[in-house]
Amino acid sequence: MKFIRVNMNNKSIRIEDVPQQYLGLGGRGLTSVMINLEVPPTCDPLGPENKLIIAPGSLSGTPLVNTSRISIGAKSPLTGGIKESNAGGTVSDALGRLGVTAIIVEGKAPEGDLSLLRIDVNGNATLSSVADFKGMRTYTLTEKLLKQYGEKNAVLCIGPAGEKQLSSASIQSSDVDGHPCRAAGRGGLGAVMGAKGLKAVVVEHGGKTADPIADPEAFKEAAKAVVKAVREHPMSGQMMPALGTAGLVAPVNSMGAFPSYNARKGVLEGWEKISGEAMAEMITKRGGNPSHMGCSQCIVHCSNVFVDAAGKYVTSSLEYETIWSMGGMTGVADLDIIARLDFLCDDIGVDTMNTGVAIAIAMDAGYRNFGDGQAVIEMVEEIAKDTELGRIIGSGPTAAGKYFKNARIPAVKNQGVAAYDPRAMLGNGVTFATCPMGADHTAGNLVGEYLVGALDPLNPEGQVETSRNLQIGVAAVDSTGMCFMAAAALADGEGGAAFLKTINAKFGIQLQPADVGALGIRVLTAEREFNKKAGFTEKDDRLPRFYYEEPLPPHNKVFAISDQELDSTLGVLGI
Repeated sequence: MKFIRVNMNNKSIRIEDVPQQYLGLGGRGLTSVMINLEVPPTCDPLGPENKLIIAPGSLSGTPLVNTSRISIGAKSPLTGGIKESNAGGTVSDALGRLGVTAIIVEGKAPEGDLSLLRIDVNGNATLSSVADFKGMRTYTLTEKLLKQYGEKNAVLCIGPAGEKQLSSASIQSSDVDGHPCRAAGRGGLGAVMGAKGLKAVVVEHGGKTADPIADPEAFKEAAKAVVKAVREHPMSGQMMPALGTAGLVAPVNSMGAFPSYNARKGVLEGWEKISGEAMAEMITKRGGNPSHMGCSQCIVHCSNVFVDAAGKYVTSSLEYETIWSMGGMTGVADLDIIARLDFLCDDIGVDTMNTGVAIAIAMDAGYRNFGDGQAVIEMVEEIAKDTELGRIIGSGPTAAGKYFKNARIPAVKNQGVAAYDPRAMLGNGVTFATCPMGADHTAGNLVGEYLVGALDPLNPEGQVETSRNLQIGVAAVDSTGMCFMAAAALADGEGGAAFLKTINAKFGIQLQPADVGALGIRVLTAEREFNKKAGFTEKDDRLPRFYYEEPLPPHNKVFAISDQELDSTLGVLGI
């Protein structure tokens, strides 16, 4: 268990044992608790006092499947509050196998200085100047880095948007094929990385200094039960391997909850053309891969490799949220255009969700017509060109709304909403409003509850409680590195019991189910404490007014959860 502290002021690197107050924490749990303790809440997110924390999950680097999520935390330049953004790929597993609990990037390099952090198979960390990489897009950069250091390396990097410190800038992670297509997109943490003067982190695979497992035999047995649960669950064992997250396009449109045309409608005209079923058929016919393993140790295979009509690689993985943001919100029902946009956002290094919402706001203001795919491509390219328009689009929905004088901004805490309209999925609206991170698609997503009929999405009853419980559970799971796509199979029953046993066997402890909830509450407490000290109030836990005032077709409903109920979501926990 070790921290690698990197000071960008003087280019020094210090490796230290994990302090007592952080022992046992990983992923989001570590980033949020550490940000709350070590970062001044009122600091400039792009200044030297902010810290960028890169933390594998507490189970990353073990033989357990689907534990390759990396958490990246900082004060967000987008929301002004605490932020954890996570991504799949290969970096988390590589760090875990080296026994690295976190990389903490501190200070700020001189203006124009650009560095690369390299961690080799023995855990040695070095900084080097990479001035030649200035302005380079992520695909070219990653290709050069893997050619220089070898294919058996994992890469985290930023593109031009991160270097320009735009508040929608992402941090891109390489997948198992070496493509920088897995994004820690939310919150503008790529801008923080750019402000530090850090272009990339390269971590060598094959480390053999992972933290020891306290009870290897018990861990092995529990891990087998986890595999069984994940493979037998309808979501992770059937739908995700066949259609990936794009499998949600059809049911969410059928529920009238697919925010389209800047959230003016709940159904996209022609959605069938961009559904998971249509995409899987297209990819298969063209010789791509509709069921791809994108992340280390993944058995769900929810990724895909999208190819063009000539069979040439375009992007991996084209996911539901991007299909929505670049398709539903802009009115574009063309998978080839949406796939191109996904690649461009990854290559330039911007969040597809925030960017799609920003473009939809511009279209809604009359700048371009909904459905004009070429116009969307041109607007994304403006970000890389660093034009005035590009800087606006790359700065997110609120910036776009101000620039285009459009007050209809689907965002909470300046972060664009996700692909579920709060008027047709009330519980998701509760999560969007109350999550400390801003509107978030993973923090407490109730879509699974709606799909299995456990909850009526249009009935206020049960929405607040379910959102609260899911937010607590996800905060705990995000601390382990376990993928959200597998976590549904591990929420309770035999799968849940097996997952808890892996944690106990790893650390030699005896946690009970209630202790998992306690971890989630600890994480949320740290996040809300930070935000309050940063100046956030209950008024920040609200949806935009139009959700309360404009009925959404086809149900013609408005958001029907009161402010008092929203305040009780996490407030009832005493945090």
